[in-house]
Amino acid sequence: MKCLSDDLRRPVCSYSLKNEYAQRFFSDESIAIDLQWFAPEDEGRTEDPTEYKLRKAREEGKVAKSADLTSAIVLIFCITALAAFGSSMVEGMRDMMVFFFSNATKLDPVDSPEAGVMALSYFVRIALPIASVAFVAAFAGNVFQVGVKFSTKPITPDPSKIIPRFGKWFQRSFMSAEAGFNLMKSIVKVLIIGGIAFLNIRLEFDRIVGFIQLTFLEAFSTLSGIAFRIMLEAAIAMLIFAIADYRFQKKQHIDSLKMSKQEVKEERKMTEGDPLIKSRLRERMREIMTRDMIRKIPEADVVITNPTHFAVVMQWDREKMQAPMVTAKGQDNMAFRIRGIATENNVPIMENKPLARALYAEVEIGDYIPEQYYQAMAVILAEVYRMRGETMEAV
Repeated sequence: MKCLSDDLRRPVCSYSLKNEYAQRFFSDESIAIDLQWFAPEDEGRTEDPTEYKLRKAREEGKVAKSADLTSAIVLIFCITALAAFGSSMVEGMRDMMVFFFSNATKLDPVDSPEAGVMALSYFVRIALPIASVAFVAAFAGNVFQVGVKFSTKPITPDPSKIIPRFGKWFQRSFMSAEAGFNLMKSIVKVLIIGGIAFLNIRLEFDRIVGFIQLTFLEAFSTLSGIAFRIMLEAAIAMLIFAIADYRFQKKQHIDSLKMSKQEVKEERKMTEGDPLIKSRLRERMREIMTRDMIRKIPEADVVITNPTHFAVVMQWDREKMQAPMVTAKGQDNMAFRIRGIATENNVPIMENKPLARALYAEVEIGDYIPEQYYQAMAVILAEVYRMRGETMEAV
């Protein structure tokens, strides 16, 4: 038995078949068995998805979303709109019926454009309020769940999906755990709505039986009130159910994106770079900066020291600089090295513990010293120029 690996997560074992019986049935000399088939789908996936993976999933249209929550929000808003615009909608239906019944003999539905125009105007008057509210509610429900994100990935044609796979579709639709869960949700919703309707009808049973003694308008008004209460209570119950479903769908979405420790490491390498390479790059940058600093030490005017722990290399050009500049600095071993190079190149070394510490901590290489250090620096440069026999202009 010989095990190979075609990638990081799919070990493959190859079994050699040497006997004559096996060779009768297999033209190849080996069978490749993918061990991943025998592993659970979530094996080793214990780590929460990274921001990168969540972002990639979102770009592909894979987000936590509950269709029941959107439907419940639409239902709540539509019932509210029905309560607000119901009377005007009923008036519109009445006016439409009066118009068409009154002009039934005058209007030709085929040749008369007036009939079509009036039908469209009445339809807009009756349906537009509810349709507008439903559209806004559906949009708001989706934005609430997933935010505003446009992705073409879910609707991009996939050649692999052109050939129908009825077996896979049947298994996913009827035999999977997701299908069973959706079936249970549907049954629960039917039971909830049916229970609410049954309780309300049972509570109003005496009034419903008495409809025969009421006028049409009285019976219609009473029945509308009962129906509206049933719809409102059902919508509230569906909203509560949908919120629970959304929380469950969000948890399922996170679980489906969980990663193994190896995947997290590989992704970190991909997004942030290999730590080994990054450390080598940092080391390379330090070497370049060190060489650059060492090259500038012989050109310096003075080195200010702690005297042992810190060394700050200063340069002052009266014509080109607005203030003395830090051209190099170092601590401990680097400070010792700076002092050695300065000594070799006859660069003055001045001891000033407070100033050396302050400049090392506050001023970066290539920056001018702050104004509060001008006086102390002027004293040091004056001493340096006195040693050289030069005159010192004010810093």
